[in-house]
Amino acid sequence: MRRPRSREPALWLLFSAGGTLSALFLPALVAILWVGPGLGGTASPAHGTLAAAAGGLVGRAFLSVLVVLALFHWAHRFRYTLYDGLQLYHLNQLIAVLTYGVATALSLAAVAIVWT
Repeated sequence: MRRPRSREPALWLLFSAGGTLSALFLPALVAILWVGPGLGGTASPAHGTLAAAAGGLVGRAFLSVLVVLALFHWAHRFRYTLYDGLQLYHLNQLIAVLTYGVATALSLAAVAIVWT
């Protein structure tokens, strides 16, 4: 009898991709949009500039991918924090369903917001 394939490699791929993209782009976005203008170091980007960048096909796709992968990175990290950190081994299936379910629901909501 053949063993069913594990979903773990795909989940680890989403985790690592989300962590990598978040580490690369979120600090730059925070610095450009909030820290720089807040400290007076740079001018705040104009609303029209941001709307044009985020409103195009590439901008929407970038934001969608960034948010979805960041949410799955969170879900995987939170799942293993509960599993290993709090040693909730007996609740592994429930925790996996809840964390990835929340990430999926929030991802669908975020993509719907970005694309409407």
